[in-house]
Amino acid sequence: MDDRTMARGLAWFGIGLGLIEIAAPARLARAIGLEGHERTLRLFGAREIASGAVVLASDAPERQLGLRVGGDVLDGALLAAGLGPGNPGRARTLAAAAAVAPVVVLDLVCWLRARRPAG
Repeated sequence: MDDRTMARGLAWFGIGLGLIEIAAPARLARAIGLEGHERTLRLFGAREIASGAVVLASDAPERQLGLRVGGDVLDGALLAAGLGPGNPGRARTLAAAAAVAPVVVLDLVCWLRARRPAG
């Protein structure tokens, strides 16, 4: 699979995730051990949809994956905050972090490859 196709797939993944974050933030928060962060999840959902739309609208979608990488940093910060000893759902938060880690790696690798000078 080439980087352009991968970028589009990652954009669609982000749009799907964003729709879930907006439509069912309380259910998602419970599932990933982040109860109390529903408003943040809704905002992150809007960000996911917006960045996905930008990637899909681009003639070089792989070059726009920096938007997803930036979002991954925000997602990672929220998940890291949920790993504290005061969170009774931290095992679910850790599982969520492990589940999204491969997507983060794909975002980063595809974006970095697109940034390399041609030659």
